Amino acid sequence: MSVMPYPVINLQGLLSNPNVALEAARAGTLDRIGSGIGARVDARALADARQSGLTAVNLTIGHVLGSADPRCTTADDIRAWDAFIAEHSDALLKVHSAGDILAAQASERVGVIYGFHNSEMLGDDAQSVAHYAALGVRVMQLSYNGRNRVGDGCMVAHDQGLSRFGHEVLAQMQVQRVLVDLSHGSEKTGLDVLRVATRPVAISHSGCRALADLPRNTSDAVLRQLAAKGGVLGLYGMPFLRQQGQPMAVDLLRHLEHAIKICGEDHVGIGSDGHVTTVDDLANYLHFLGQDVAQRKQAGVGAAGEREAVALFLPDLCGPTQFQRLAELLQQRGHSSSRIEKIMGGNFLRLLREVWDAGSA
Repeated sequence: MSVMPYPVINLQGLLSNPNVALEAARAGTLDRIGSGIGARVDARALADARQSGLTAVNLTIGHVLGSADPRCTTADDIRAWDAFIAEHSDALLKVHSAGDILAAQASERVGVIYGFHNSEMLGDDAQSVAHYAALGVRVMQLSYNGRNRVGDGCMVAHDQGLSRFGHEVLAQMQVQRVLVDLSHGSEKTGLDVLRVATRPVAISHSGCRALADLPRNTSDAVLRQLAAKGGVLGLYGMPFLRQQGQPMAVDLLRHLEHAIKICGEDHVGIGSDGHVTTVDDLANYLHFLGQDVAQRKQAGVGAAGEREAVALFLPDLCGPTQFQRLAELLQQRGHSSSRIEKIMGGNFLRLLREVWDAGSA
């Protein structure tokens, strides 16, 4: 394992090997991969994650979108991940507390944080937050691009913000010490949450709208309020870092530096929203990505800025060396080692300790 001298926390990422699905899609055997986690999070993916120096990653667990029952989908996924982590306890550790992240680092394992990418599995019962918290879900995103019972996502045309039910859900998340995630949310939803939140919240994976005016990015107004409440923004490596064309590492650096300017260095981190394992065949990847983008658009769940010729990662900052390389690039641009440590994981560790751990400051 490539051990970094500090915790590296990716507050939104993937552990799966993307080449498994890509090769199956090219061979026409995608339906035969199976639904088990082990089919996609294979030995290569686990080895790459450990070699990368990654300390902990927030994974999307359960329902995100689609017609399947959100509660059943989520319950099945939690059981499957619990079993998979238990089977691979030499490589993975389920994270319940900030202390578990440090334990993962000490034992050279990768901490797995369970996170929701939507809140539809709550149904109309805010008390069900406690049920999922008891199962180990530590991060909950409120909406996914569109409107749900809790509030509006970033692609809603007439932004009504956080609903009355959303206020109940927010209160329960904070009582249960679950980290509230504003990613994919609308401007008003974010400001509504930040106005009444009693604990810091996160935007686990987004960019800066001042640099690329797209709905999935976050305005300076929200960023200032996020920082004022002690929260942290995770910057991603997604197409939304640029208005047009393929984003590269320099685009991520621009967004990081803008976020530092607006929020301060204590409120910026990493939420790549991507894999650790390298995509072996970029042309094959872009072919099937184009199909996926078209399907998402047709289903009404896509976001402005998704384009079929633009990879969902930074081609010059990917694979198992991505975290080490990012730290090197920040150093080359004159950022101090203390600031780099904060960006790579220290800020999120502080936030998670404050939100999750009883008795913390």
